[in-house]
Amino acid sequence: MSQGQSLSRTHGLYLGKFAPLHIGHEYVIREALRQVDFLSVLIYEAPDLTSISLSKRADWIRELDSNIEVIECLNGPTDVTYEPSGMRAHEEYVVSKLGDRKVTHFFSSEPYGEHMSQALGALDIRIDQARKTHPVSATKVRNDLYENRKSLSPRVYFDHVTKVVLVGAPSTGKSTLTEVLAREFGTTFMPEYGREYWESHNIERRLTQEQLVEIAEEHRRRELSNAHDAREYFFIDTNAITTQIFSQYYHNQSDPRLVRLSEECVNRYDIVLLCDDDIPYADTEDRSGEGNRELFQRLTIQELNNRGIDYHVISGSISERVATVKKILKTWRESK
Repeated sequence: MSQGQSLSRTHGLYLGKFAPLHIGHEYVIREALRQVDFLSVLIYEAPDLTSISLSKRADWIRELDSNIEVIECLNGPTDVTYEPSGMRAHEEYVVSKLGDRKVTHFFSSEPYGEHMSQALGALDIRIDQARKTHPVSATKVRNDLYENRKSLSPRVYFDHVTKVVLVGAPSTGKSTLTEVLAREFGTTFMPEYGREYWESHNIERRLTQEQLVEIAEEHRRRELSNAHDAREYFFIDTNAITTQIFSQYYHNQSDPRLVRLSEECVNRYDIVLLCDDDIPYADTEDRSGEGNRELFQRLTIQELNNRGIDYHVISGSISERVATVKKILKTWRESK
C-alpha cells in the first residue's frame, strides 16, 4: 500500500465503559466495522460500576473481532457530563490516548458524540441513539443481571456468574452433588460431558488423544451455553484438568490443545471444590476400580497443588456436603 493510500484509510473510534458489554454496544461495533477501514475502541475503568476488571472487559471486545484495536484507559474521567470544563477534560484525555492516530469517524449512541467528534475533527456518527433497534442500557442490565441476561452474549454473562467447579476422581460424588447444588440454589449446572462422550465413542474402554481434546473443547462450549441461564451461581462437573489427567494416565502425554485448555482452568473458575473419596465406590462400566479411584484422587490433588489452585475439600454425606458448600459460598459473597 502506498503512502497516499494509507492516508486515505478511514479510522473509526468508539468508546465506553462496557460495564457490561451488551447487544447494543455490539450493534454499534458491527456497524462501525462496516463503515470504516479500521476501528479503535477506548475502554475506561469502572470500579464504581462493576467488579469485572478492565482487562477482562477489554477482552470481550477483542473477541468480537481480532482486527479491533482496543485501548485500555487507566485513570481517565469516568463521569458523563455536558458541563464545559468536564467535556474538555474528556476531549483532552481521549486525544492524549490516541497519540498520532487520525480519527475520521466517531461512533456513539449518545449526545456527547457532537462535542467529541468536533474535538477530533471527525464525522459524528450516531447509531441507534433512540434505542429502537436494541432497547437496552448498561444501567438496566446492572440493575437486574439475570432478567436482562439475554442482552448479554453467553461469553459476557459467563463472567458475571460465580463459577463453582467440582473435581475429584471417578466415584467421588461430583455428578450427584453438582445437580443437587443447582437445585438448592435454583440455577443451572454443567454435567460432565466426558461421560456422555465416552459412552458413545469409546473403543475397548479407551479414547484417543484427539477424542480427549474434543471432550475438553465441547465441555467448554457447553459451559457457556448452560451458564447463560444460571442465576448467580453456576455449578460445573469437572474441567479440562481432569481430562488431561486421563490423557497422561492412558497415553503418557497430552495434546498441546488439551494442555492449553487445562492451563486456562487456573483462572477460569471462581471456586474449586474437591470431592473427597470418603464415600462407597460405585463400580460402573466407565470406571477402572477402587484402586484407580485412589490413584486419580492423588493425581487430582497433585495437579491442583502444582498449579497453585486454591480448593475446598468436600466430605461426608450429600446433606453434609451441601451444608459445607453453602458456608463456602456465604463466605465468598461476604468477601466480594
